[in-house]
Amino acid sequence: MSDSSFVLCARQELLLAIRSRWTQIFAVVFAGLALAVAVAGYALSGGHGVQDFARTSASLVQLVLLLVPLSSLLIGVLSLAPERGAAELLFSQPVSRTSILLGQATGLWAALTAAQAIGFGAAGTVVFSHRGSDGLGGFALLFAGSSLLTAVFLGLAALLAAGAIGRRRTRALALALVVWFVAVVLLDVVALGVASVLRSGTASRVLILSVIVNPVGALRTGALLALQGTTAFGSASLAFLRFTGGTTWAFVLLSGSLAAWTVIPFALASRRLSRTDL
Repeated sequence: MSDSSFVLCARQELLLAIRSRWTQIFAVVFAGLALAVAVAGYALSGGHGVQDFARTSASLVQLVLLLVPLSSLLIGVLSLAPERGAAELLFSQPVSRTSILLGQATGLWAALTAAQAIGFGAAGTVVFSHRGSDGLGGFALLFAGSSLLTAVFLGLAALLAAGAIGRRRTRALALALVVWFVAVVLLDVVALGVASVLRSGTASRVLILSVIVNPVGALRTGALLALQGTTAFGSASLAFLRFTGGTTWAFVLLSGSLAAWTVIPFALASRRLSRTDL
């Protein structure tokens, strides 16, 4: 893969994504909701600072888990699956399809991460202007986790888009919504339902597996652990922490899970794209 081709594709996609109305809408909505969460936390403290930082940070985590996967999937499919005419022109260039795919995804990731930075900056200004620097490290880790979750779901979007290049994108967009619903809602519900009818030991293994195999569950556990310890943990996260025996191994396993969810979809998307006949 040519470095210059990759950088050129990334730069061009970054500029296109910044000008895209969908990216701009996401930036405004995310910033507005993040700011609303921070202001609500300040108001509930009686105007004496964001005293209930645990509740405020947990709300920010939920906001990230709902909006970031959805926006990454939908904007990713729209950006990475051009119509037939545009696809033929794009892939007729003397650049490998993998370079184009990874360059586009990198530029799109940078644009979406910048959009999230606006929201985190707005919320952080409210929170830390009244709280001081206490909790700033965990807040920064949440932003880092949010950017990593963006890469994960852009990889899944790339995999869906690779099968829709040169075709109508309606099916890929519908599948993106299904992936979002399964990852954000269904997997947790199914895991808790299955665990509730099993014996304690087997139930714990099911809950641990639900954290490792689901990128949303992995980020939720890691973010809450970084921000506020175990005070807002659910049963799956608590079972996972007991399994790892401490925060160090918990972060190692969670990071490995998210890294795998980033690399594998992009590898599969690249392979699928290389076999696509336009």
